[in-house]
Amino acid sequence: MTRPAWQDVPRSNLDRFEEIARSEAPELAHTILFQIRREYPYLHLVEDESGEPLALVGIRRAIEGFVSNLTAGAHPRVPPEMFQEFGRGEGLEGRSLDALQAIYRLGVRLTWRRLAEIGQQADIPAPAMYELAESGFEYLDGLVEQSVRGYAEAAARRASERLRLQRQLIELLLMEHRGDVSMTLAERAARIGWELPETIAVGVLMRPAREAVAPAVGQGILLEMESEQPRMVIPAPETAGRAETLRRATAGWSGAIGPPVPLAAAATSLRWAETAVQLIKKGLLPQGEVLHCTERTEELLLLPAEDLIDAAARRCLAPLDGLSATQSRRLAETLLAWIETPGGAPEVAARLGVHPQTARYRLRQIRELWGDAIDEADKRFEMLLVLRALRLRGDLAPAQD
Repeated sequence: MTRPAWQDVPRSNLDRFEEIARSEAPELAHTILFQIRREYPYLHLVEDESGEPLALVGIRRAIEGFVSNLTAGAHPRVPPEMFQEFGRGEGLEGRSLDALQAIYRLGVRLTWRRLAEIGQQADIPAPAMYELAESGFEYLDGLVEQSVRGYAEAAARRASERLRLQRQLIELLLMEHRGDVSMTLAERAARIGWELPETIAVGVLMRPAREAVAPAVGQGILLEMESEQPRMVIPAPETAGRAETLRRATAGWSGAIGPPVPLAAAATSLRWAETAVQLIKKGLLPQGEVLHCTERTEELLLLPAEDLIDAAARRCLAPLDGLSATQSRRLAETLLAWIETPGGAPEVAARLGVHPQTARYRLRQIRELWGDAIDEADKRFEMLLVLRALRLRGDLAPAQD
């Protein structure tokens, strides 16, 4: 390896260089800070307990540390704590590091200009000064690296705090409200920059895997991933394009989105979404997609009322009790097709996929079993609900279109 040129500089010259540089460090720091304020007039400078800007302290320490390490033959080391704090401050304020990096470059440029002049005063050879310039750029990289660490820490802290506040807002939104909590909601929403909508829908998700990555639902949609079944609050759910955005974002997930409701009725939307998820778990609604409850009205109304449907079925379908299981099922399917289909035997036959004569025979059996009761509107409606619920459960064959 090539011997560093600084090691060949006489000790007296090095001492002279360090003496001048250290004595001028405070003034140079003020000059740099003045120039920073001039080029960045809107920059907010934090002060220490004595009222001195921390940036001034940081600049002075950086200059002194750089010079001391350099003249001692050591690799210039960046003082980590203060410059991490600078990056942390930018992160906590939600700003980028662009301005801070520009300020560092300005400071290094001004410092190098003055150190070059001091190098001439102390008779430092040109090769050693070239090395000083290279060390200055390395030092700049170190300043940025420390600030990036502090910035990343602050960004993580801000993200964690926002998630905590977002969870609190979601919990408050989904509570059953007995009084007016609009002011509390507005305050909580303002803390995370979320504008309260007039209507919302609540979604409940089922994890495709334990460590599944959260769906990228985009800004505006509140997502809470810590529950066993993640929840999301969707503002203005009927906005054009919202449904398609959610469909793409939740690809590969199962779950349900409750109906749009006024903000104060969020708990109602949640209940319907939870009901749909229970039906998905039972295999009564399809998995592999996030369903919209408003598109599954029939299932959500009929399937959860299992006990009521079973009791009504025993009463409405009692005339079938004396038949075999196969006969009972066929006549129940025919009865449902007849109630659902305008027209006579040909239309029923087409719906069932059987010969018209078969349909006529079954319809005569139905007439004999139920008699005139089959013509009562209320009776037909009740049987329609019961038979459709049985079909949704898979106890009857699906209708053919």
